Formats: sequence, structure tokens, C-alpha cells
Amino acid sequence: MRKCVASSKDFFFLCRFRMASTPSSTLRPLSIVVVLLAGVIILFTMYYRSFPLPKCHPAPKPAAVQKQSVATNRSKTKKPLVLLWFWPESKKFDMKDCKNVLEMDHCELTDDRSLYSKAHAVLIHHNDIKDDLSNLPTTPRPKFQRWIWLSMDTPPNTRKIAGIEALFNLTSSYRKDADIPVRWHLTVKKNPGPDFVPPKKERVLCWIVNSHDLNTTSAERYNYYNEVIKHIKVDVFDISADNVKGENYFQTISTCKFFLSFEESNHRDYITETFYGPLAVGTVPIVLGPPRKNYEKFVPGTSFIHVKDFPDAFALAEFLLKLDDDKEAYEKYFTWHRFYTLRRHFTDEQHKFTLAVCQACRHIGFSNEYRVVRDLYKWVSQ
Repeated sequence: MRKCVASSKDFFFLCRFRMASTPSSTLRPLSIVVVLLAGVIILFTMYYRSFPLPKCHPAPKPAAVQKQSVATNRSKTKKPLVLLWFWPESKKFDMKDCKNVLEMDHCELTDDRSLYSKAHAVLIHHNDIKDDLSNLPTTPRPKFQRWIWLSMDTPPNTRKIAGIEALFNLTSSYRKDADIPVRWHLTVKKNPGPDFVPPKKERVLCWIVNSHDLNTTSAERYNYYNEVIKHIKVDVFDISADNVKGENYFQTISTCKFFLSFEESNHRDYITETFYGPLAVGTVPIVLGPPRKNYEKFVPGTSFIHVKDFPDAFALAEFLLKLDDDKEAYEKYFTWHRFYTLRRHFTDEQHKFTLAVCQACRHIGFSNEYRVVRDLYKWVSQ
């Protein structure tokens, strides 16, 4: 007897051959079962062949694939998480100040080290690192995580710590070429404003300084001061005096026509609040620090007076006294106010690093840049 082959093409012909040799009493029930079975087989075969069989495990959906060029696992709706590994110099501030005071709401800030594995960036202050690196994270770094090196010190004051040369992905510093430059920037106005009217002036030239250093230190700024006072009166306020603390600081310097904005160090881009404070309140800074061209990278050249523009302290003093008597010439130093605004800086020690932390948060919120700072100290010393 021939066998019935399970092929849909010849199925009915072969099955009819077998049914012909079967008694009629058993044909009817059997034929019903066979026909139903054949129908199921044919339908299953047609459905199965309509889909190609996969040769391997299916590829993950594109959304689940992390691109090699992207250094973060953040979602499109969630803000990135930035972990402060140290509070710089133990100076704590309200993390909400980034949003409420500086209007920077670009990340979630935390100091909770248990969230290390989830943090998109870890901010580490240089001077808080121990020489043996024992207070740095010991858990392996997630691939999406970036470490930010923060230091606001000049090269001579930057302690060399062995083992951190290629540890960081981003730099945060006063330097213009840092990945995250920390600075009080001028903001361009949408529309030019009216002429700026400076506050009422009670003094010609002022300086805020440590009175003890004034008589015991031989640094350039003190030497220059001692030459200036031979030709013009300087109202000196001790740095610890109540009238230069907190908001009193801005009130006091706003009463001065000119202010000695003498930097502690003469290094590229090292331009601090001793310059931006007077500038913000309508007082003309007299600067001693980097060259004039360096200042002009950040502010208009007509907003300040550089001591190196004069052959000596006598020539500077003579120029300031002339401006004191020439209202029109003096007020030309404020024309930039029509086109720019400048936020007043923090005056309390607890907020010393607030701008740096908030600008790091802003950078991580906007940028996925990822790299390795191969020679940190070479960059610092440039």
C-alpha cells in the first residue's frame, strides 16, 4: 500500500485512493477527520511560510542602543544628575540658588555619594583632593559619567598631586580656554537702554584691602599703591570692616568714582570680583593684572583704566584728577551700560564657589562633550 505524503498539493488524490479500499461504514467519520486535519495543516503551512525565519537573535530596538559618540545615559525628559563629591573648601550653599538666584536650572545637583553610579558628572575640587587620592571615588566609573576638575587658583597656587594627570574629562577654571569657564559675564541687552547715570559719588579713589598686608607686603600692587598715594588721596577700607561686608560692599564702592582693582596675581585671564564688583555698580576700575588686551576679551576697553597705559603712578594720578573735574569725559566710561548688563557677584564666603558649581551644572545640561585631559598640569601652567 502507498503511503500518504504530507504534501498539500497531492493530498486529496492520495487520500481518495486509500478511501476507495476502505469499507463505506467507516468512510464517513474518517473522511471528516481527515478533511479537517488537512485544512489545519494547509492553513498552518501557508501562514508559517509567509514569515522569514530569523538567522540569529533579533537586534535591539534603536532606542535601546547607546551610541559610542554619546557620553551619557540621560533620558530626553530628565535633567542630568551632577554629584558634588566635595563641597569646595566645605562652603555649602542652598543648591536651589542655581535656579532661584542665577537662573540656571539645567541639572539635578546632589551631594549624596550613594548616587555615584547614577551621576552623569562628578564635580571634584582640586584643593580638597588628598595627596594619596584616598578620598576620591573607588567604585569603577560608569562609561557615561564625566569627572570635572575644578580649581580657581593660579598656577603657582595649584598644588601638584601625582596620579590625577589623566583622571578628568572636563576642566572648570577662571581660564577662558577651560571647558567650563567660571566668570561673571556681560549680558547683551535685547534693546539699547538709556544713558547710564552713575550713583552719587562721595570719594575719588578707593581700595578695599587687608590693612595688615598694606604695611607688611612688598607685592607689586602694594608697591604701586604706595606710589599713587604720593599724588592722589586713596580712601582705604579694611577687608574686615562692616561697611564692606555683604550688600554694604556694593553700597560703599558705588560712592567712589574710581576703584583700585589690583589682582593678587598677574596671570592670563585671572580677573576676579575685585574688577567685576566696581564695574557692576557704576564705578570705574583701575586695573593692575593681566595686559589690557586680556581684559578686552571680556569687557569693552572703554569701561576701565589700566595702570600700564601710563608711564608711572604720577601720570595715572594726574589723569584721574582731570577726569574728576570733567563730568562728560568721566561718564564716557559708562556708555557700555546701554548695551550690556552685569550681575552683581556674591559677597559672602559661603557662596564663593556657587557660580562655579552652577556653571558646571549648566554645561552638563547642554553638552555631551567627552574627552580625557591628558596632561592637566601642562594645561594649568600655560
